[in-house]
Amino acid sequence: MNAITQTDGLYIPTYDDVLEAHDRIKPYIHCTPILTSTFMNDLIGAELFFKCENFQKAGAFKVRGASNAVFGLSDDKIAKGVATHSSGNHALSLSYAAGRRGIPVTVVMPRTAPEAKKAAVRGYGGTVVECEPSTSSREAVFADVVAKSGADFVHPYNDPRVIAGQATCSREMLDELGELDAFIAPIGGGGMISGTCLTVSNTAPKTKIYAAEPKNADDAYRSFKAGHIIADDAPETVADGLKVPLKELTWHFVSDHVEDILVATEQEIIDAMYLTWQRMKIVMEPSSAVPLATIIKNKELFAGKRVGVIITGGNVDLKKLPWMQG
Repeated sequence: MNAITQTDGLYIPTYDDVLEAHDRIKPYIHCTPILTSTFMNDLIGAELFFKCENFQKAGAFKVRGASNAVFGLSDDKIAKGVATHSSGNHALSLSYAAGRRGIPVTVVMPRTAPEAKKAAVRGYGGTVVECEPSTSSREAVFADVVAKSGADFVHPYNDPRVIAGQATCSREMLDELGELDAFIAPIGGGGMISGTCLTVSNTAPKTKIYAAEPKNADDAYRSFKAGHIIADDAPETVADGLKVPLKELTWHFVSDHVEDILVATEQEIIDAMYLTWQRMKIVMEPSSAVPLATIIKNKELFAGKRVGVIITGGNVDLKKLPWMQG
């Protein structure tokens, strides 16, 4: 990447990087549709615009950042391939991108990750190495993988190449819709929110950015209120893609640009997911339902506003839908 600034030792991607990323990844991604719902608008009293990254290549927004990282590698760096650790969507997105470039990819995944996501990684040609379902285990196993392979590490979110790629999602929304009153997206490690902050702060500075998080995995919320990163090691939530903590690069964007972080209970997330399936007829995973759950919970905050809602992915195990459990 050419246009990166340095702040307190962190390499911060700029909006020029977003423009370069969008040009780089266009051949490998979809410009996903933006859907609306009269029912949802009436329920909230707002205009909601749903950016459907569940229709994205590999079924999730993370293919944007992964493709930017993979296709941004110089030829002399690709021989040993790429590697990452991920609970699912970044894993299969990096596998997709690596497959398109014809290079090997190894992914460390929690043994509890959805089988559908593990199968998708293997389907794209990736190698899965399992770890225990905790951040500490994930990072220890991954360190061993990289030491043995020498692969280029593409972090799921704490990587300027990845954040610049994720930023192309909100750029597409603003290009199509014009300026919005608010954006809201899920937050786990913070890659999508950071990308949204990067785009919106440069092109629509009056637009407020909200992050949505499960109450059972609310370390970003607690970090935001405390003013420093608080990391949980192994939270339990139906929103499996949002279990990881913020890192220094994503914290930079969250602490500087996010208006607030809103939380939803497990039942509120499941209800919002069910409502979206029922009313909008689209497949979304639990992590993607968290923004709508928090909008429903905080209607007064969004009433009368034009709101961009990012549906981040659709990789759900159809045999284990959350409203069918128990």
